Amino acid sequence: MKSLRTLLAVLILLALAACAAPMQPLPEAQVVVFGEQHDQPDHQRQVRRAVMQLAAEGQLAALVIEMAEQGRSTAGLPHDADAQRVREALAWSGWEWPVYEGVVMAAVRAGVPVLGGNLPRARLREVMTDAGLDALLDAAVREKLAVAVRDGHCGLLPAAQEPGMVRVQIARDQAMAETVAAALTPGRRVGLLTGAQHASRDRGVPLHLALRHGAPSVHVVIFGDDSIGLAADEVRQARFTPRPDPCEGLRERLAKPPAPAS
Repeated sequence: MKSLRTLLAVLILLALAACAAPMQPLPEAQVVVFGEQHDQPDHQRQVRRAVMQLAAEGQLAALVIEMAEQGRSTAGLPHDADAQRVREALAWSGWEWPVYEGVVMAAVRAGVPVLGGNLPRARLREVMTDAGLDALLDAAVREKLAVAVRDGHCGLLPAAQEPGMVRVQIARDQAMAETVAAALTPGRRVGLLTGAQHASRDRGVPLHLALRHGAPSVHVVIFGDDSIGLAADEVRQARFTPRPDPCEGLRERLAKPPAPAS
């Protein structure tokens, strides 16, 4: 009975992939990187369709995601595992599950392992003070990361904290690159779902793959428009969902006085 349920799940996935509107073809590459924004649902919808298509064609060896820590995996789960078991396997925390459920569960249903690629939180303090990370990238690339860190914190990050945050960005990209490289399989492809900054060829995971992991062929898809200012092989249009100004919310949180000690 269990094997029958698994077979039915795979057949349903294949049928859905076949019925969906055709996607733009993805050029041949060992690694396909998808750069998204977490608050833009059409980004995740498009990645889900790409995962279904690649899986249905038997091309996808693994899906690496930024949203789970390095070392976490769904590889031991059956195709019909429920969402709770999948979340437990990935130790899901800190990211909104409904945003990524469709992508993750599409891979699981197709028998494609989902691998956490992000730097473990337990290493954050160590990484922030590791000056050795500065030497992994040249000064021009580190400055691009520094600008992104400043913009991402709405210009409110104290200058003294900036070098540590840039090192965290470098370490996260390196961790994801390591996970992708370890998942490479001859004749098949590895997908990576990550934020657009991490996906950029000139500063993110693709650069680390080129410099230190045997330079596999990589195709980078970033969703948005040509104004994103990031280095991609392909910028795919996506439906824009209006969102509150994140900087306004951050300013409000910082302006609040600290809660009195109990």
